[in-house]
Amino acid sequence: MNTDNTKSQMRKGMLEYCIMLLLRQQPCYANDIIQRLHEAEMIVMEGTLYPLLSRLKRDGLLGYEWRESTQGPPRKYYVLTDDGHKALAQLDASWEEIQRTVYFLKNEK
Repeated sequence: MNTDNTKSQMRKGMLEYCIMLLLRQQPCYANDIIQRLHEAEMIVMEGTLYPLLSRLKRDGLLGYEWRESTQGPPRKYYVLTDDGHKALAQLDASWEEIQRTVYFLKNEK
């Protein structure tokens, strides 16, 4: 069995949730999102992140605000909208359910 494909699909499925978790804490610049995911050992490239951020914005789950930067032009910081917070609460509940299921199956004797 080639587990690389399964592992990749699992990571892709979790990426949206992880980004929303980061944005629940504070608004983030795209490069900060990439860095924080990298620190959590989830490697994401810009080519993956930007389309996902755009889709979440189109879906009304994210907004953005412009902030001045000391290192160049203003930067776009992404924020969760009210709908984004509601969707994240639903994803939290789903994650808890998935965790319980996996824990049960892993520890079943």
